[in-house]
This record gives sequence, structure tokens and C-alpha cells, in this order.
Amino acid sequence: MDHSLPTAHHQQSVSENGFTSQQMFSQWLHIYPYGCIDMPRHQTIRVRFAMKKILISLFAILAGTSFAAAADGGCDAFKWPVAREQALFPAAPAAQSGTSLTVGQAVDFSLEAVDTVSFEVPPERAPAAGTFGATASVAVPPDGELQLSLSDEAWIDVVQDGKTVKSAAFSGVKTCPGIRKSVRFKLAGGAAIIQISGAKKADLKVAVLTPE
Repeated sequence: MDHSLPTAHHQQSVSENGFTSQQMFSQWLHIYPYGCIDMPRHQTIRVRFAMKKILISLFAILAGTSFAAAADGGCDAFKWPVAREQALFPAAPAAQSGTSLTVGQAVDFSLEAVDTVSFEVPPERAPAAGTFGATASVAVPPDGELQLSLSDEAWIDVVQDGKTVKSAAFSGVKTCPGIRKSVRFKLAGGAAIIQISGAKKADLKVAVLTPE
């Protein structure tokens, strides 16, 4: 096969097929070093069509793999099991801000405009205007551990003795239907206030559990 440099005739042929500069021709020649410029037009079309089919197939495989990975993650992607929340949330009873919560149960809050909620202390993260919130009381068991899980986006604080208690652990997943986040707190046994703020929707399910 002749590997000599292209003649002026060859360069003209390339220009007619869409190469408008010597630089572009050099790049093309680097990719196709064996002079494919003389390939018949119908063969070129077939090659392009075949490459297009290959690229589409590869994209479909990659997309399918991504979707499968997301589906496989789901609720199992939480750092700890949320099977109890999945069982409690569908039948959670309605509740208003100011209610008293029981450990081992879940409620379906009707939230209020956040600027109308009387928080015990200001939320650790200032809620955006137009969002919703609520407060609730709970009796913390003697071991002092609580696991609070939410069905959707919202900020949650726990207040004891007039101070916000930092969370001990957090897990959030966007691919688990009906459960968005779960937060664990280490508290003192006794009374505590749960504060919800920054929710974008006026309804939110909350489960109050002890860690497994």
C-alpha cells in the first residue's frame, strides 16, 4: 500500500468532502493513516451508520447500568435499616404542630408556615421564607437514644434543657420512596422538643424510634 504524502488531487478530494483547511486534513490523515479518502461514498455512509448504531448501543447499556444501580441502591442505601418506617408511614395518623409524640410510632404532620411556628430555640439552620415547620414534645427513654426519620426534605432539631442537641448520626437517600432522611440523637432520658423547619411541603411524615 502506498503510504506517500497525499497529492494535490487527494487534498482537493478531501476539501470537497468537507475539509476546508490543511490543518483539518492533517488531523484527518492522522486518524486515517492509510488513505481512506478514496473510499466510495456509499461505503463511507455505511461505516458512519454502523458507528452510530454502536454508539447508541453503548449509550443504552451505560444508561441501563446507571438506572439499575440507582434502583439497587433504593432504601438499602441508608446507613441503617428503615423497614420500620416503611411499615409505619402508610397508616400514620394525622397530627398538628404542638402534638405529643410517642416513641415507636409515626405521625403525618400538617405543617404550618414557618414564620408562625413558636420554636423553643431558633432552628440551627435558618429556614427559607415560604417553607413550613412544626414542633412536638416527646418523652425520651432512659437510654437516651432516638432515631427520627422524615418522609421528605426538612430540617430537624431536638431541644433539651433549652439547648439544641447535635445529631449523633445522619443518613439521607433520594432513591428510597417515601423516606428521605433518618437522624439519630443521643439525649438524656426525659422531656425533649422536636423542631421541624424548612419543609417545602405542608405535609410531612415523622417516625420516632429507638435505634436498632
